Amino acid sequence: MDIYILYYLAAGAISGLLAGFFGIGGGMIIVPILIYIFKVQGVPEAALTHVGIGTSLTTIIVTSISSLRAHDSGGAVNWSVWKRMAPGLVIGSFIGAGVASVIQGNSLQAIIGIGAFLVGLKMLFTKNKSLEENNFSKLPSPLGQTSLGGFIGIFSAIFGIGGGTLTVPILSYYGLKIQKAVGTSAACGLPIAASGAFGFFVFGQFVDPSVKEALPNGVLGFVHIYAFICVSLASFFTARMGAKLTHKLPAAALKKAFAVMLLIVGIKLILNSKVFMNSPLINFSGVFLF
Repeated sequence: MDIYILYYLAAGAISGLLAGFFGIGGGMIIVPILIYIFKVQGVPEAALTHVGIGTSLTTIIVTSISSLRAHDSGGAVNWSVWKRMAPGLVIGSFIGAGVASVIQGNSLQAIIGIGAFLVGLKMLFTKNKSLEENNFSKLPSPLGQTSLGGFIGIFSAIFGIGGGTLTVPILSYYGLKIQKAVGTSAACGLPIAASGAFGFFVFGQFVDPSVKEALPNGVLGFVHIYAFICVSLASFFTARMGAKLTHKLPAAALKKAFAVMLLIVGIKLILNSKVFMNSPLINFSGVFLF
């Protein structure tokens, strides 16, 4: 058996377990892991981060279906809001994939690192909001909701995530109580992932021929099919295990530990990208120069 198959299965198991336990989308977890695996596998630097993001979005298609079904069974999905946001999510995610495809690989890796760092900060310092009643009067117009979907879709595709990091706080701000915000966000993950993954597949066809020739077997566009299958299978089962563990382990302490891990991963991705190497403010030995 190819050793990388085991790596993909392990990555999926870890991301699914953590995503299920902490109640977050797996994209911000799986993208950094895939980047490191693909780097060891020899994926060219020019396409390394792009393949990580494209593959992550493809795996989210599977996990989002499972997630939205669970939330919908509990009546936690506001389908009216979803229907208005969906066109923007689809268009925005495809545009986001196009934007990401023209960003230089190291710069894109730095963007992912910054995203992981910010999510870590959010998890470390914010508390869960108390439950409130829905206040639909705060929602923008139907066109405004579609525009919100476009905004969320663009940035979700660039970061390779299902959108929960953006969708939940935005919907909460506009008056949906937290259960509805989380459930509707889970449903929004499907159009984001499907359109974004398709975009990375399409735009990956236009990669430089020399880069395309250096890609390992199983990569179509910017999507690694073998990794997609293995990660999806493993995370599908371990996400349920993670959800059950939330009732047995000290979630608050583990959440802080995971947030610190995200901070470290984010910093490492930023440093490895070498994007700020020429900055007079930063010395990559870890010392800040002023």
